[in-house]
Amino acid sequence: MTELALEIKELIIEALNLEDITPDDIAADEPLFGDGLGLDSIDALELGMALAKKYQVKLNADSKENKAHFYSVNTIAAFIQANQE
Repeated sequence: MTELALEIKELIIEALNLEDITPDDIAADEPLFGDGLGLDSIDALELGMALAKKYQVKLNADSKENKAHFYSVNTIAAFIQANQE
């Protein structure tokens, strides 16, 4: 697991107060929403704010690409890396 993926997993747990979840419980390539981790739209907003604060990435609320960026830990990591260069 990459260091960034681990940081993202820890951020998800902390930002969303997922008390019974560990980073090992979150698969890096599985969906975070719906059938995957089971997050919802409120979780997406909270996670988006936490990511913006920690990684200084800008998220456009109207962007249709957000769903793709937030699909999994790996897609979030790719989004962060692409927007920090």
